[in-house]
Amino acid sequence: MSAPTPQPARPEKPKSRVGLWVTIAIVAVLAVIAAFVVPKLTQSSDADAKPAAGSEEVTKVKLGVNDIAEAHWEVLVDLAAEENIEVELVSFTDYTTPNPALASGDIDINKFQHVRYLAQHVATQGDDLVPIGSTEIFPISIFSKQWSSIDEVPEGGEVTISNNPANQVRPLLALYNAGLIAFKGEADWNVTIDDIDYEASKLGKVTPIDPSQTAASLDSVDIAFVDTPFQLAAGLGEKETIYREDANRPDLQQYVNVFAVRGEDRDNKALKRVAELYHAPEVQAVITEHPEYDGVEKDETQDDLLKVLAEQIKEFE
Repeated sequence: MSAPTPQPARPEKPKSRVGLWVTIAIVAVLAVIAAFVVPKLTQSSDADAKPAAGSEEVTKVKLGVNDIAEAHWEVLVDLAAEENIEVELVSFTDYTTPNPALASGDIDINKFQHVRYLAQHVATQGDDLVPIGSTEIFPISIFSKQWSSIDEVPEGGEVTISNNPANQVRPLLALYNAGLIAFKGEADWNVTIDDIDYEASKLGKVTPIDPSQTAASLDSVDIAFVDTPFQLAAGLGEKETIYREDANRPDLQQYVNVFAVRGEDRDNKALKRVAELYHAPEVQAVITEHPEYDGVEKDETQDDLLKVLAEQIKEFE
């Protein structure tokens, strides 16, 4: 059998130009779509990678107080936690250690003192501490377990007051305004125990002691000035109160109680927020419902507080 005769090869069909243009068009469209879609997808991925609002970084704050058992602190701590501020309360039982603890960095903020006391510490110790917010002012009271009125206090009677120089002039002026003592000179904010004119005074003795002991001293003296935390702890109330200072006197702004921080933290947002939360309705409701609370809320500006602080520092320098 003879081999088959080879067939001539058929020429290739020419490629359709229409198909080529369609392909080019599709590629172009896909490129345009990718230009918009890819960035969107990338942005979406970045957003998903961000933590949710409830998982933002928590700011930790150590707050020193001398009345840690009071219920309003728990409310403030809870409110701060809702804003990602974790407040750790640090308890102090006296007035001498909270400021050194703040200056050394053991705590971040404290609340236990008024502006005048802070000024005295800054002037004598040289620590850079400043107010970051106000709380309230407490009208000081004269307490007695023996007498029911100022008029009943006997000639030659004895009163106990704080042994801290920064906390003495105010009770002395209160005793003066109550008619219980007289001074050798003018009754101003520079008076001291040494300025008392006992011959012209009804009282016979003014005894400075640790402020934490003034409440207990009422068992042996006629009258005493007792700071609010110690007054509440001792259960002293209206029954034992025979005189109360006018808390709205303009010259008493120096006795507005404050939150204090280190100077470098005066603009710290978290610390400012802690001070602001003290004035939250939920916190104030718990504070004012206390049967023995006699404070007057004061929400002063930081600039005003700093001004008063500067004026008071000059008195102690």
